[in-house]
Amino acid sequence: MTQLPPERRDPNSQRAATDWHALLSGDAQADAARRAAAPAQPAQQPSADAGGAAADPSRPLTRRELREREQRAQEAQATQAQAIQAQATPVQQPVPPAPDVQPSRVPEYAARAAGRPHPAPSASYGEPTQTEPPVDPFAVSRSDRRADAYDDYHEPKKKRRAPWGCLIGLLIVGALVAGAAFFLQGPISAVVAHFTPAADYDGAGTGEVVFMIHDGDTGSSIAENLVSQDVVASYDAFYDLLLAQSPEPEFHPGAYQMASQMSAQAALDALTDPANKLENTFVIPEGTALPDVLVSASEGTGVPLEELQAAATESPQSYGLPAEATTLEGFLAPLTYTLDPGVDARGVLQSMVDSQMATLDAAGVAPADRWKTVILASIVQREAGSNLDDFPKIARVFQNRLDQGMNLQSDATVAYGTGNMHTVWTTDEERADAGNLYNTYANPGLPVGPIGNPGEVAINAALHPADGTWLFFVPVNLATGETVFSTTVDEHEAAVAQLQEWCAASDENAAYCE
Repeated sequence: MTQLPPERRDPNSQRAATDWHALLSGDAQADAARRAAAPAQPAQQPSADAGGAAADPSRPLTRRELREREQRAQEAQATQAQAIQAQATPVQQPVPPAPDVQPSRVPEYAARAAGRPHPAPSASYGEPTQTEPPVDPFAVSRSDRRADAYDDYHEPKKKRRAPWGCLIGLLIVGALVAGAAFFLQGPISAVVAHFTPAADYDGAGTGEVVFMIHDGDTGSSIAENLVSQDVVASYDAFYDLLLAQSPEPEFHPGAYQMASQMSAQAALDALTDPANKLENTFVIPEGTALPDVLVSASEGTGVPLEELQAAATESPQSYGLPAEATTLEGFLAPLTYTLDPGVDARGVLQSMVDSQMATLDAAGVAPADRWKTVILASIVQREAGSNLDDFPKIARVFQNRLDQGMNLQSDATVAYGTGNMHTVWTTDEERADAGNLYNTYANPGLPVGPIGNPGEVAINAALHPADGTWLFFVPVNLATGETVFSTTVDEHEAAVAQLQEWCAASDENAAYCE
């Protein structure tokens, strides 16, 4: 149970309360007289608090103390009013008891306020009856006082909120808003883009643009390249159109004649029209020597011959050739080439070298064996005719002579050394010239380098010669390519006599033997 602290009485508060009741009674002069007649009461000293110390008059009063002070003043006023009323009012006859219904106190206060007579206290058996004090509308009940005391002692202290809390809260809210905007940016952009038409040009465009499609290009990469060259206005315009096609269009590598600022539809039509494809095509036959390869490449690509000749004099090793190579001879694959417009001289030669290296790799030639394999294959390619079955036999003849330490005695090597790259016929004088490093009559072993650019058949023949003991061969019909293979010198001389007879048989045949 909570113990209430001792009450504090304030003379000024008591006096104020007395004046208030006097005003309610409507008799200010009588009230002044009664105050003069009343014995003076000594002023009460401030009561000590629960600890016994006097209260500090400069300290602000609490809410509970203010209520207690007001209550005490009201009680003192009520007591004084009863005493004054008892002295001033004559004793009247006893009033018969009122009915069970208790009269209201409000008329009594109203009568006093208006200055009208009001009933005096009644007496019973010669003793005055206690007059019921007026009801104070501002009185505080005991239960309220206990509740106030409990609240004063148990009211939780409000914690002072640090300003950092608000700042942190604002930062968290800002982070959440920023995060939501970041994650929603993509979906929102997608929705907006879905309802916004992609930028696109109108018509077939103007000017000329050479557009390249490379191996491995996809629809997406083609769209990006079209935008970078200003052929179409936007990636979405072309790619969305491409996705809407059924069936999907096929793109082929190559160069295409386009225009600037074409509509997406016009660009798609141009890339799928074979007539717009630009091609630089040239053919290198098997066995063609390096000088003739450069001429054909220049005619097919439009690259000046001088630029190709200059590029061919660059280091062969810079193109990826073996260390023994001094020129590109033998490593330019004899194929049909289709190159893109705008390719330079080195690009033309590099594409042919890459093709020959791919052929050697496919045949199973080790990098260390590329040099000798290409030399032997080039001799087989130049000596053989049109009959592909003779390629492995010719390779066997040369391999048997190498194994036995015999000179190869190839007319094709002698002719190449003299600068004649279009025939295999030689003279006795040319075959006797040991200064010709390609002369395999006068010099043992393989020549110093390839004598042409062999094809795939010749390379495979050099790697896999036919089985046989042949040491000689000679064509006996140059028109058909019929060839006779011999093991002895006598057999070979008989075959040579057969060739001479064929050449003398007609002027037409003689033309082959020149």
